[in-house]
Amino acid sequence: MEKKIIVHTGAKPGTELPIESQVLNVPDVEFILRGRCDTPAKVLEAVRDADAALCGSEPYTREVFANAPKLKVVVRYGIGVDTIDLEAATEYGVMVANFPDFCIEEVANHALVLMLACAKKVVQLDRTLREKGWQAARALLSPMGTVHDQTLGLIAFGNIARAFAKRAKLLRMQVIAYDPYVDPAVFAEAGVESVGLMEVAERSDYVSCHLPLTPQTRGMIDAAFFSRMKPTAYFINTSRGAVVKEADLIAALEKKQIAGAALDVFEKEPIETTHPLCAMPNVILLPHTASYADATFQSLYYRVANAALTVVRGGVPEFVANPEVLPHRRK
Repeated sequence: MEKKIIVHTGAKPGTELPIESQVLNVPDVEFILRGRCDTPAKVLEAVRDADAALCGSEPYTREVFANAPKLKVVVRYGIGVDTIDLEAATEYGVMVANFPDFCIEEVANHALVLMLACAKKVVQLDRTLREKGWQAARALLSPMGTVHDQTLGLIAFGNIARAFAKRAKLLRMQVIAYDPYVDPAVFAEAGVESVGLMEVAERSDYVSCHLPLTPQTRGMIDAAFFSRMKPTAYFINTSRGAVVKEADLIAALEKKQIAGAALDVFEKEPIETTHPLCAMPNVILLPHTASYADATFQSLYYRVANAALTVVRGGVPEFVANPEVLPHRRK
């Protein structure tokens, strides 16, 4: 029996992947770690003879799909597929599996934590108390909003934003959102007002960004948006760093056009400690961890491995990011 080859293009040889290895330790599969493939050429070299690939943020380009004739599926850890050329995958009959129901509650909780940390200046007060003392910290209290009766503005209104909206409503906040692709009935059911993008900027005390990264959304949040925000407002991003023109955000913070920011994602990752944002006391920075919880990731590892196994045995994964491929998918 010829074994099906499943490769991992985001983990170095020797990396322990106990859950994936357990699921794929079956007679009809050979599971191979090809190393961290950070260029299309490296990805192609890794998957040229593979039947399935497991990936993180590695670049799966047209060149890859055109030259990997056995490849049937690319399984993406998580939700985003912005590093995968979906059009090329579809053209060559390759399914792209992802998990749009992954980490909804975790990221909504994370966004809530960041909003409250901004509102109550938790990180800034903690740092100042440790470094400069009690009185210096208390001198930073004003201006500080109430949270309740304030306005949360959401950029995009997908699953995570809707979960965040539910939490904000429990805090007696007004919630508005921009998303031209969502049916008005969805807004009405959630008790959220649908508004234009610039109205989100103008009315919100806290702006939380939940945009997917696409060619249309890349750099969408820019100087024009920040210039319309209140000087007491905070900007929160737990989506994708590249939807924001980071230089414009930095300029808005330097000019005190906005009160501060809380960022889990960045235009280029990882950021260095010399990054300008690292020197700003009114900015909370986290290393792209919004989705993380032990149990959540363990479940994801099982799902990723099982999706690949399903496909190499002739099936279709639970979620396909390019469903138009299904009639002519490789088998």
